[in-house]
Amino acid sequence: MKKENSTIKVALIQQSKTADIAANRRRLEEEIRKAAAGGAALIVNQELHDSLYFCQNEDVDTFDLACDLTEGSGATELYSRLARELGVVIVTSMFERRAAGLYHNTAIVFDSDGSEAGRYRKTHIPDDPGFYEKFYFTPGDMGIKPVRTSLGLLGVLVCWDQWYPEAARLMALQGAELLIYPTAIGWQDTDPEDEKQRQREAWITVQRGHAVANGIPVIAVNRVGHEDDPSGASDGITFWGSSFVAGPQGEFLHLSPADREETALVDIDLHRCENVRRWWPFLRDRRIDLYGPLTRRYLD
Repeated sequence: MKKENSTIKVALIQQSKTADIAANRRRLEEEIRKAAAGGAALIVNQELHDSLYFCQNEDVDTFDLACDLTEGSGATELYSRLARELGVVIVTSMFERRAAGLYHNTAIVFDSDGSEAGRYRKTHIPDDPGFYEKFYFTPGDMGIKPVRTSLGLLGVLVCWDQWYPEAARLMALQGAELLIYPTAIGWQDTDPEDEKQRQREAWITVQRGHAVANGIPVIAVNRVGHEDDPSGASDGITFWGSSFVAGPQGEFLHLSPADREETALVDIDLHRCENVRRWWPFLRDRRIDLYGPLTRRYLD
């Protein structure tokens, strides 16, 4: 990160979505502009922010939503232009059409000059009731590497990746200064209330653990609101919002509401992050000579 100022202001944009992609983008642009006017240097959006979360059912026609994400394409022009005009770094999340029959869930980071700083294709792909992502997304093949920006190295991962400590650790070992998770996660409305809360708390807790274990902040931005299941097979998903920033000891720097939209501005003190790693030098004390078996699926 820039050393002349140890504090970075981050914006989290938590929104509900409709089937009107153009309207979704207009509303998102409004919030990006507000965040930049409020001093944000880094703006993080939720997973698949241009559309409804379409993975509740399997439908080949849904692939028509996917976009050509080559540089200069129409799908990326808006965010590139906003990053350049406002002088901010923007983390996006989009449905990529790489080729016929080959699609990815892809995060693109635009630097403050509007250029593409880098991208990441979602690596861990779920396949659960209401989250049929394996039907739509090919696992990422770009590796797990931080994106270098004018603000520093950003460890961008996507949603289901957030449950895996291995991915967070790989980012940290390559110098990532922030872990960033665009997300779309919620509960089935038929789940009992205590189960809903367990799921939400597990989601928050595991990511706070990544912050602690690696000594770096975590930024998770989720969508909010109810979305119907197009197939009618279920009552749909209510996304639980709760976007948050956790500091390097897992402490909450911000926690968004579970039931409404919010654009939050959060200050992160990077100098403090450096000190936490000095107090708790987990990277120093790792026993890398013992970890080889982690590359195996299971130890029989």
